[in-house]
Amino acid sequence: MRFIYFSLLLLLAVSCSKYSSNRENLIDFVPDNASIIIKSSNLENLRSSIKNSDFLDKFSKTNAYLGLESKLENLSLLKPSGEVLICFSTDTKDSLHYSIITKYHANLFKTDSLKNYIEESITYEKQTLTKSTFNNNTFYSSVIDSTFLVSSSKEIIQSINTKPIVNPELVKIYNATSNDKTFSIIIKANTPFIKSFFIPEALSLKSLTQYLAIDVDVNQDEIYMNGITKASDSSKHIIQLFKNTIPQENQTQNLTPQNSDGFMSFTFKNFKTIEANFKLFNKTDSIANTLAIFDNIIEVGVIYEDDKRAIILNSTDLIATEDALISEQNIINTVRGVDIYSFSQPDLFANTFSPLIKFKSATKYCVLDNFFVFANNTELLQSIISNYQNKTTLSETEPFKNCKAKLSDASSLLMVTNPSSLKSIINRSFKNELDANFDNYSVSALQFIYDSNFAHVNGIIKKSKSAVLTNSISEELNIKLANDILTDPQFVINHITKEKEIVVQDVKNNLYLISSKGKILWKKQLQGPVLGSIEQIDIFRNGRLQLAFATPNKVYVIDRNGKDVAPFPGNFNDDITQPLAVFDYDKNKDYRLFVTQGKHILVYDKNTKLVNGFNFSAADDAIICQPKHFRISSRDYIVFKSQNKFYILDRTGNTRVTPKTKNTYSNQPIYLYNNAFTTTSLNGDVVTISTNGKVSTQNLNLSEKHSFFASSKSLIAHSDNKLLIKNTAVELDFGNYTRPELFYIKDKIYVSITDMQTQKVYLFDSQGTLLTGFPVYGTSAIAFDNIDKDSNLEFVTKGEHNSILLYQLN
Repeated sequence: MRFIYFSLLLLLAVSCSKYSSNRENLIDFVPDNASIIIKSSNLENLRSSIKNSDFLDKFSKTNAYLGLESKLENLSLLKPSGEVLICFSTDTKDSLHYSIITKYHANLFKTDSLKNYIEESITYEKQTLTKSTFNNNTFYSSVIDSTFLVSSSKEIIQSINTKPIVNPELVKIYNATSNDKTFSIIIKANTPFIKSFFIPEALSLKSLTQYLAIDVDVNQDEIYMNGITKASDSSKHIIQLFKNTIPQENQTQNLTPQNSDGFMSFTFKNFKTIEANFKLFNKTDSIANTLAIFDNIIEVGVIYEDDKRAIILNSTDLIATEDALISEQNIINTVRGVDIYSFSQPDLFANTFSPLIKFKSATKYCVLDNFFVFANNTELLQSIISNYQNKTTLSETEPFKNCKAKLSDASSLLMVTNPSSLKSIINRSFKNELDANFDNYSVSALQFIYDSNFAHVNGIIKKSKSAVLTNSISEELNIKLANDILTDPQFVINHITKEKEIVVQDVKNNLYLISSKGKILWKKQLQGPVLGSIEQIDIFRNGRLQLAFATPNKVYVIDRNGKDVAPFPGNFNDDITQPLAVFDYDKNKDYRLFVTQGKHILVYDKNTKLVNGFNFSAADDAIICQPKHFRISSRDYIVFKSQNKFYILDRTGNTRVTPKTKNTYSNQPIYLYNNAFTTTSLNGDVVTISTNGKVSTQNLNLSEKHSFFASSKSLIAHSDNKLLIKNTAVELDFGNYTRPELFYIKDKIYVSITDMQTQKVYLFDSQGTLLTGFPVYGTSAIAFDNIDKDSNLEFVTKGEHNSILLYQLN
C-alpha cells in the first residue's frame, strides 16, 4: 500500500537518448523484476487524489515513505500527456528501485533551466543511456521507440533495453485494467512489499494467487477497488480452491458481534466439489470420507476476536446437519435458552479446510437457526448468542450496510475487518512502524468471486461518518490543491448524472473540475484568470453541457472531459474586460456570445464568427458590468451600463429604451426586479428603470461601498455592518464582507454572506434569521445547492489558501 502512495512523488525531470527496439506498448518495457506496477491515465489527477485521501495520507509519516521522499525531494516535474506506468522492484541486495514508463513528447521534461543538474551519456554494448544527477539524486533514462523510461537503477534500464517479449500472462492482466479510474495496480504475489490481506498471518499474498490486477477509485474518505486475480492451473494457490464452485450469499455477518475484529467467509454450492479441491491442495487422501456434517453446508465462516476463534457452518438442511451431529449432543451449558454442546473433534475444521482454517480447538458448539457455531471459548459463544438475539451483529450496523452496498451479495471468499485488524494487516508490510489511527474506518472488506479460470476482486476501505444531528452542519470534503486558489468555487451540472460538480481555478491559472465526492476529474491550464462565473451551454444540442467563459484574451468552451471544443478557444488581441455573457434568445440553443472590451461589445455565434447585424458601435465610456439579457412580454432587452449611462438595446444592438433621467452608476450588476431593470448608483441609491424609460431611485441608506443582489421579487443589499433582506435589516459585526448572494431552492429563499476578516460564512432565511449551525468557517462567497440525490443541501467555499470545503445542511 505504501508504494501506491509513493507514486505522487515520482515526478522527474531528466534527459535521454534515442534508439529503436520495435516495441510499442508500455507494458512491453516493464522490468522483469517489477512486482508492483501502477498504471495512471493522468498522473496529475493521481497525485491530487492521493494527496486528498484521508486513508493514504496516514502513510506519509512512515520511515519507508520519508526515505523515498528524501531521495526524490528535489526532482523536477515530469509532465506526461497520457498513460504512465510506475514500477517498483528490488535488486539482489533488497534495495528498492522505481521505474517510470510513458510515451515521449517534446514537453515531457525540461532540464535547461534547472540548477544543480548534471547529465552524462553512458555507452555500453553499442547502446547509450543518460545518467542524470539533480540535487545529489541520480537516475538513468532512455527513449526507445518513442517510449520514455527512467529508473533509479542503471541495471534496470539496461535490462529493459535488451529484455525479451513480456510475459503473456502479464499482458492479459494488464489489458484487463481500466483507463477511467484513479489508477490501476498490478501486483505479482511474490512481491516483498505486501505481506497479506487477511487477519490470519498464514494466509499470505504469495499463497493466495499469482497476479492481482485492481482498478482503484480514490475519493477523500473512501477507496473502492475492483479487478481480477489469476493463478495457473498448475500452481498451488488458495484462489484455486474455488475452481468449479458456485459462490453463495455470505451470511456470517449475521452472527458476527459488532465488537469483533472481523470475519472471513467462504461459500460453495456443493461441498463435494470444494472438498476435492482442498484434498488436492493439501495432497491428502482423496478416498478418505469426511463426516456427513458438511453434506448440506454452503458456507464456512470464521469470527475473530483477539486470539479467540469461532467457526460458523451455514446449513441448507438444519435437520440433516443436526442428525450428522447426533453423537455430539452432550449439553454442557445453556445460554439464553440456547444449548451449548461439547464437541469431540476439535481439529476437524483445520483438517478439512486448511489453509483457510488453522483453528484446532473447536471443543464446543451451539445452534442458532440454520447456523452451527463452534468454538473453545464459552464467553465467545455467549457473545455470539446474545448479539444474534439482540440483533446487534455486524450486519445491523450502518458502516457494514454501506460497505456491503458496494460488494456482490455472493462471494467465494470474503474478508471483513474492523479498524484494529485493518491496521494490523497493514503494519505487516510496514514492520509495525505505522503510527496512525484508523478508528473511523469501522468496516473494510475484500471479496473474491471465482469465475471460470480467474476470480473477480472487489474491495472497499471507507471512512465512517459520525452520526449527524438534525439541523446541524457537517463538513463533507476538504479538497487540497497543489497551488493557492484564485476564484470562488462554483457548482456546475454533470449532464450524465444530473448531479453537481465543483469548478475552481488556482493562482497558476489551472482550471479544475472536481466531483461531488472530492475527486479531481481533470486539471486544465488556461491563459489567464477566469472572468466572473462560468456558464454552461449545450453547443451541439444533444444534452451534453460544456463550460463557457472568458479570460482576458480568450473565450473558452470546454467539454466535461476538459477538452477544448473546436473552434474554441477564440483569441483576442485587446483585453476582455467583463465576464462572458451567453444569451439564448429563443431557448433553441442558438447561442450568442457577448464579449466586452472596454467601450465595445462584440457578438459571436457558436462557431466564433461575428454576428452580422448587431449595430451597437460603442459606449460613451468603459462598460462597468456584464451585459444581461431579459425577456419581458415577448420583447428582448439587452442591458449594460457605463458609469454615466444605462444602455437598453434590442437584439440588433439598436436602442430599445432610453432612460429619462441620468445617474452616476456603481459597478454592481443589473437585475430584473419587479419587471424593472434594477441596479445601484455610485452613492448607494437603488435605481430602477421601467420598460418605458421611467427612472426611480430609492434611498436605502447604503454607503458608497455597498453591494446588492436581486431576484424577480426580492432585493438584498449590504452596507457597512447592515444586511438588508427584503424589508428586514440584519445587524452584523463590522468586517470585510463578500457581496451577498440570494438562492431560491425548493421554494425557499436563502441569503449568504461571508466575512473575510473573521473567515465566517453566514446563511439566513428570507426573514433574516440565521440558520442553525451558522456561522461556519469559510474564506469566500459560497455556491449553494442540492448537489446529489439526497434531500440535504450543500454549499462550497474556499478554506485555507489551497483548499475547498464542502458542507452539508443536515
